Amino acid sequence: MCEHRRTCRRQAREQSGGGDHHEGLSSDEELTPTEVDEFQKSKNNVLEDSRKIFEDVHADFCDIRKILLKFQEWKEKFPDSYCDAYISFCLPKLLNPLIRVQLISWNPLEVGLEEMPWFRAIEEFSDAENVSESKRDDDHDQEVLPRVIEKTILPKITVFVKSVWDPLSTSQTRNLVQLCNNIFGRQILSKNDSNRDLMNTVVLRMKKSVEEDVFIPLYPKCTVEDKSSLRSKFQERRFWSAVKLLSNVVLWDGIVQEDKVRDLGLSKLLNRYLLLNILNTPLGPDNIEKCNKVVACLPERWFQDLKGGSTLPELLNFSQHLLQCVHNSAAIISFFFKFLNSDETKEVLLLLVKIGALHIVEDFIEEHKLEHLKPMIGK
Repeated sequence: MCEHRRTCRRQAREQSGGGDHHEGLSSDEELTPTEVDEFQKSKNNVLEDSRKIFEDVHADFCDIRKILLKFQEWKEKFPDSYCDAYISFCLPKLLNPLIRVQLISWNPLEVGLEEMPWFRAIEEFSDAENVSESKRDDDHDQEVLPRVIEKTILPKITVFVKSVWDPLSTSQTRNLVQLCNNIFGRQILSKNDSNRDLMNTVVLRMKKSVEEDVFIPLYPKCTVEDKSSLRSKFQERRFWSAVKLLSNVVLWDGIVQEDKVRDLGLSKLLNRYLLLNILNTPLGPDNIEKCNKVVACLPERWFQDLKGGSTLPELLNFSQHLLQCVHNSAAIISFFFKFLNSDETKEVLLLLVKIGALHIVEDFIEEHKLEHLKPMIGK
């Protein structure tokens, strides 16, 4: 079944002209038609039952917008009484069951929050421009939405991260990262203890994926020299799947603490799995392409404030491999002058520059008297 899905995706890419692709980079998470039908049937049954929850409740008491309008009217007419009753602190608990009903069909891995009716209603209610001019200093309506996010939304997202999210899925990861960026970037929720559980769950789920989903077999070189062999195809597919996981892990940079992202992406994934495969790949275009893809995954921000011309500690072995690529190519190519001016050499040196290994590049340029390449290191 997996091979059939790969064939269908391959044919679709060929028809659309997408040639720059490796087996393992695409998702393999599709469900069979039978599974889709069964899930949709179960989902429809749950949604049908959920519609009966408030069927005997008057609209004024089960419609979030109408409920908030009543509180808004109270605030405008009797602001002192409104604030003395601590309504801003009570609203999140009052709205919680109503919001949870609307969230029954919500999948945070697919859909954001901003377009949901309850979100817009609370946002409008908390909008400073709509607040009465007689607002007191102890008015906390601006905190209603953050408290709803903290008490109602984050627990649901955390459960999805723990039980549903697949870190190998680029689409799911991008949607989840975008959702967290919208929550934190808009300052709806500040980065404090309230989101610690969610971030810890994200890290634990990625760590589990690195430990359990990554497998790159090592075969004798004679068995994988034939690129059309099953062993070679399987090994390559597993390598590129790990590269995809690396790119997904790095997407969390700026949300999850940098040291945790670097530990997962570089120490555990790159140095433990990817680099071993790269070292066993024959030198040449295929090896350089793999190195290129790895470097392309890494955020430029990590290398902006490096000092002393040295790269990150986690990338020392990788940078040494790149240097070895250059030196070994020199021994293979007969015309040394041609090697020194080859595009392949410049490409590898540029990778070293991108990861901040300027000392290595500078020493190589000085050793081989390549004055014309000094501009790439800013000299």
